[in-house]
Amino acid sequence: MPPEKPQWAELFSEVVTTGACTGCAACVVTCPYDVLDYDDTGGTYRPFHIAEDGGFDNCTHGMKGCTLCTRACPRFRTWESDIDQHLFGRVHEPEEVYGISSDVVLARAVDPELHEAGQDGGLVSAVLVWALEHDVVDAALVSYLEGDGRSWKAVPGVARTRAEVLAASGSRYTYSANPLAYGEALEGGAERIALVGMGCQASAPGAMAARRAGKVARRFQLSIGLLCSKTFDDAIFPELFEAQYGLAREDIVKMNIKGVFQVWMRDGTYHEIPLKQAHAWTREGCKQCPDFAAEHADISTGGIGAFSDWTLTIVRTERGADVINAMVADGTLETRPVSDDPSVIALLEKLSRVSRKRGEAGGKPLIPVTSS
Repeated sequence: MPPEKPQWAELFSEVVTTGACTGCAACVVTCPYDVLDYDDTGGTYRPFHIAEDGGFDNCTHGMKGCTLCTRACPRFRTWESDIDQHLFGRVHEPEEVYGISSDVVLARAVDPELHEAGQDGGLVSAVLVWALEHDVVDAALVSYLEGDGRSWKAVPGVARTRAEVLAASGSRYTYSANPLAYGEALEGGAERIALVGMGCQASAPGAMAARRAGKVARRFQLSIGLLCSKTFDDAIFPELFEAQYGLAREDIVKMNIKGVFQVWMRDGTYHEIPLKQAHAWTREGCKQCPDFAAEHADISTGGIGAFSDWTLTIVRTERGADVINAMVADGTLETRPVSDDPSVIALLEKLSRVSRKRGEAGGKPLIPVTSS
């Protein structure tokens, strides 16, 4: 019996329709025949197959042997152990509840403009600017706010310059499938690409590389993962922020989550919204995601802990360590030991376990972690 060659039919039945699909769009980006597209309307955020080519649940190219979509998917079958083995040469141990790492520090940008414009310590902005200016990458896949930013609609885009990195800085808590900007990066001549995204997206380059998904895998040179419990449907703006709190989305200038939803307005006022009230708007693709800590990024970052102007930074791969060490050495990045914030590792482990249990409840096979 010939070996199975899983393709879109299996991806559709095992991931897309089971709630396991996070909407990262890695399958769309790697499809060499352009028969996969992406629906980001009405909170959907999922790939779909063009019906003319095999119907919505099958693929004529897949029936002929193409498997690239399943190889790129960071939620297909043994994705976790596949990526662990490729990136680290081993599978993470049960006690490594937030994944394998070589170092954990608190970090922030030294450049005051990047520090001020970025979220928390401005680490991600600083890393992207440094990588672009030091010929590590040609472009970065990021998210921007659509139009003048007042809609708070997050959309994928490409950053090639410091100014573009600054324009993309800051957090949005709705979803943007940043890998979809890959084609735009190629059209601009990029061959070495950085990707910024939540764990579901940051795992995509590792999945592609582990399963040899062709040129797309080779072009990703740096993956920056954002610690993430969930993202929210765009409907949270009219249905919660405005309807219950009178906060019009066009008047919001900044958002953050620090135990509560923090919202800053154009008139200078500041508001807090309990996270429990926001749960009803949790994006469908986040409800089974097991990866809070972006375990397969080169560098994972997030603004958890006691210090609002420092970024928790988890250095995972040799590539990530090379970037962070070089930035510290040339004075563009400042670090301090994670022991300066004794509670932050406990919080990181707690949030990682919560996400892990959510993923286990979805029925997908996962590497066990300790429960204590």
